[in-house]
Amino acid sequence: LIMIFLWLLGFSMSVYDVTSQTISVRWPKFSGVSSYRITATAVNTVSHSLLAHFTDVTLKATLTSLIPNTIYAIQAEAIDKNGIILAETQIMQSTAPDTPVIDQAYSKLSNSITVEWRAVPGATSYLLTAQDGDSFVETVVKNSPGTLMGLKPATLYRISMRSINSGGKSQPSPFRKVKTVLAAPVLSVHSPSCDSIAVSWKAVHMAAGFCVSLMRSDGLGTMLKENTTNTSLVFTNLDPGTLYTIKAYAWNANGMPGDDFTYNQRTSPSAPADVKVALNSGALRAVVSWMPAEGALTYSVTVSSGLLKLRCNTSSASCMVPSLQCSSEYNVSVTAYNDGGSSKPTDAVSLKTVPCAPVNISIGEDEPGHLLVSWSSVSFGHYYVVFVKSDDGLEVHCNTSHTQCHFQSDCGFTYFISVFAYNKAGQSPLGDVFNYTTAPCCPSDFRAVFTSSDTVRIAWAPGRGADLYETRAAGGSGAVLCSDTAPACTLSALQCNTPYNITVSSFSEARGSNASCVPQHVATAPCSPEIKNISKEGLSVISVQWQSNNEEATYVVTARGEAGLWHCTSTGNSCALTDLPCGSAFSVSAIARSPAGQSLPSYSIPIETAPCCPNDLILTQVTQSVTNISWSVGMGAQTYVTTLESPKGQAKCHTLQNYCLLGCISCGTNYTVSLKAISETGLTSSCTYQGYSSSACCPSGVKLYRLRNNGIRVFWRASDETTNYSADLRGSKGNFTCTPTSGLSHCDVTEIPCGDVYTVVVAPVTDKRPKLTFCPKKTYS
Repeated sequence: LIMIFLWLLGFSMSVYDVTSQTISVRWPKFSGVSSYRITATAVNTVSHSLLAHFTDVTLKATLTSLIPNTIYAIQAEAIDKNGIILAETQIMQSTAPDTPVIDQAYSKLSNSITVEWRAVPGATSYLLTAQDGDSFVETVVKNSPGTLMGLKPATLYRISMRSINSGGKSQPSPFRKVKTVLAAPVLSVHSPSCDSIAVSWKAVHMAAGFCVSLMRSDGLGTMLKENTTNTSLVFTNLDPGTLYTIKAYAWNANGMPGDDFTYNQRTSPSAPADVKVALNSGALRAVVSWMPAEGALTYSVTVSSGLLKLRCNTSSASCMVPSLQCSSEYNVSVTAYNDGGSSKPTDAVSLKTVPCAPVNISIGEDEPGHLLVSWSSVSFGHYYVVFVKSDDGLEVHCNTSHTQCHFQSDCGFTYFISVFAYNKAGQSPLGDVFNYTTAPCCPSDFRAVFTSSDTVRIAWAPGRGADLYETRAAGGSGAVLCSDTAPACTLSALQCNTPYNITVSSFSEARGSNASCVPQHVATAPCSPEIKNISKEGLSVISVQWQSNNEEATYVVTARGEAGLWHCTSTGNSCALTDLPCGSAFSVSAIARSPAGQSLPSYSIPIETAPCCPNDLILTQVTQSVTNISWSVGMGAQTYVTTLESPKGQAKCHTLQNYCLLGCISCGTNYTVSLKAISETGLTSSCTYQGYSSSACCPSGVKLYRLRNNGIRVFWRASDETTNYSADLRGSKGNFTCTPTSGLSHCDVTEIPCGDVYTVVVAPVTDKRPKLTFCPKKTYS
């Protein structure tokens, strides 16, 4: 639709209906108008314009005899009584296409009618109408053919149509009368058995009869076809579990067929064959298997016993049925299913389960070493097996058709006891596992691992089955008890040098005490000796005495010091420690030994030996009257006294050091040398050494005289005619020495460099001592 509106002074025009040859327009009343003039002119077409006049009271008009599918320019003019145009407006409007003509109309389906026609120029679509009394159905289609849907079956309709473009719709075409065909029968289908299919339906309006056909959906075999006036029939002798296609339609009194209805139905499967049952006795479940049935989709296994029913559904050819009960008999059947129905159940297969576990089990020892196990009888139980397993892993069993068994037992074992019932189906489930513990065994390998004067530690190999041990020591003035879980016990506060009877008894929480354990004899170690006296028998010998208060004891006395250990042994009450080193401090103690053990040591008593004499003593003459004495350290000495003694007198020095200067020494004199080493406590060792001779006396009156040829003569006065002397001259240009022949008291030094200062020393000379350096010096230049 194309419309153009032109307003002038508020005057306008609109189209309200269009057909193939007419256009209806209307306009509003305009003030002062005497008449209206409407002109329609075809656009792009050579034809006469259509002109119409209307009074002032006419406000709408229909332009007729127009050309179909043509665009018109329509002008409206408002004119006053003087013929003056007061207002005008113009629109563009196309007429509808020409009216179509129905070639044919027919019904193939009960809910539709198909219409065919020739195309109309300018038409963009078509409106189809089916009318039944006051009701009608319309639909718009693009081109021929077109189908009206949603109609009623077996109903007579008036069919007409109109062509459409942008301008509007054409006039309706001449109608055709068409009747829809019969509705299809709605089938209800099922498979009452594995070789039949039953079909039924409701009556169809206006139907004179029905045609029903059946054929395998896979195309195999022949088609079965039945004509009937009834509303049901049954096809027999079909293949089990096979999908069939069923098609049915009704016909009217003229024999015209109506809609058909197609349905796919599968025959129910045949019953499965070769049903087998396998029982898992341990899990109390059964696996049921069978040969697959043709066309079966699923299977249902029913296991029943009285009012109890168990089911298992599966799509495979086997199924596991859990939660069976022991000591029961079941009937097992299998039914096959598919979308067509179910087969007949198979003949029942009998299944007997394993017997239940025996109950009311009692365990006891009718006498030591013999176990008796008894229980109540079990339904479906043919015989029984009793397993007895000890906690060391050894297992024995008893096979019997009665309700009791005998077994041998041993002390200290826990036995785990299980009773099973058996039949052809297998072993009963595991019932309660019972345990029975015998009395604990007595400890073995009893031994004293430590013994002292007041304590005995004993140990033993654990008694099998023992949780606790009680140790009792009887002897002396009473009894001592000890309880522990360990295989050892320490008995304290005992009397020394005393025999005891020690008994170790085993306990267990399950069975109590084993009081039949044999006592053992253990004695405590000797009592400690008491040292009564220590005396010195010599420089390196000490005698020790003690009080003897043990029987059959050996005593060991030990002197312990930094120098080491010294021992003496005796079965009496004294012994001597010999070869003790000098200058040493010792701690002396005594112990007693016997086959039962060793006593604690006695209280220690300190002793000390005299200090050692120094090994090395050296005398060095410092001046003609002073001598230095030094010595090595004497072990144990704190101070020293050194003495040089001759007929001419004595020199003595007392010092803390290991050296000493002695004065007033006479030259050329023989001395005896002695030294005393004194300990901190005043013990003294007197030491004697080799004699000492002081050096010869230095000469006196030393004089020097010049000689010719740069020589010097040195004179002196000898202190002893038997002593030999030598003269030493030392200067910056050289050192010179001269020694006279025996008996002379002078010597010459020749050819010494002039212009130098010399130091001259004359000293006695011996073969054993170095030249003396402390004689007086003279200077010569």
